[in-house]
Amino acid sequence: MTIIYEPKGRAREYCKLAANLYRGCGHGCIYCYAPAATRTDAIKFHREPQPRKDVISKLSKQLEKNTFKGPVLLCFTCDPYQQINEKYGLAGKAIRLLKAHNVLTEVLTKGGRRAEADLHLLDSHDKIGATLTFINPADSLKWEPGAALPSERFAMLKKAKSMGIMTWASLEPVIDPEQSLEIIRQTHKFVDLFKVGTLNHHPHANGIDWPKFAMDAVALLQTLGCNYYIKKDLRVYLESGTFETKTKATC
Repeated sequence: MTIIYEPKGRAREYCKLAANLYRGCGHGCIYCYAPAATRTDAIKFHREPQPRKDVISKLSKQLEKNTFKGPVLLCFTCDPYQQINEKYGLAGKAIRLLKAHNVLTEVLTKGGRRAEADLHLLDSHDKIGATLTFINPADSLKWEPGAALPSERFAMLKKAKSMGIMTWASLEPVIDPEQSLEIIRQTHKFVDLFKVGTLNHHPHANGIDWPKFAMDAVALLQTLGCNYYIKKDLRVYLESGTFETKTKATC
């Protein structure tokens, strides 16, 4: 079993290589696509997350046999800094291995302060990102009950930026367009790159005016001088519009 792999589909827009350290995720996000993608019962996925068997030793062997330039993203089908990482510490162990083999590392997490413990393992060539969905903590608790609150995620990114680490934000899923726009306004001074998408596989998406959000988001990002990448699912709503559709940055 290989730990580092090449993602397909929408995930590949984030990074060309990735590694998943846990099976399941305790954040319990109601929009989570991972149970279906991994063919796992959703209740078990969120209530009984576990480390992947021998994941660190297998990662070490794979790094010894292969030359990866990276970056390698942690993680797609789980969160590297979900609650059980405080017990197992797999995120830090994986980062140390990747760095020991000179592999660039990217992180995507909703773990907030839990991720701050490993920031010292990253340098200016690496990136750490947070999925940012809401400003309102009550909305976050409803949709992402086990994840860190928005303020914690903002604080983690701000601290990483102060340490010289490249920061990025995943504005996907977009659940409340106005809150997503406000996130850009409140975080653009310490986020180096925004990746903006839609909401997939959830009926709430049918009530969102995606062309309006797409144009509003691009206009705001350009006005603020942000580095950004508009994901394909959202980009289609710009193709017939008057706003520039060309992205300023990619993975």
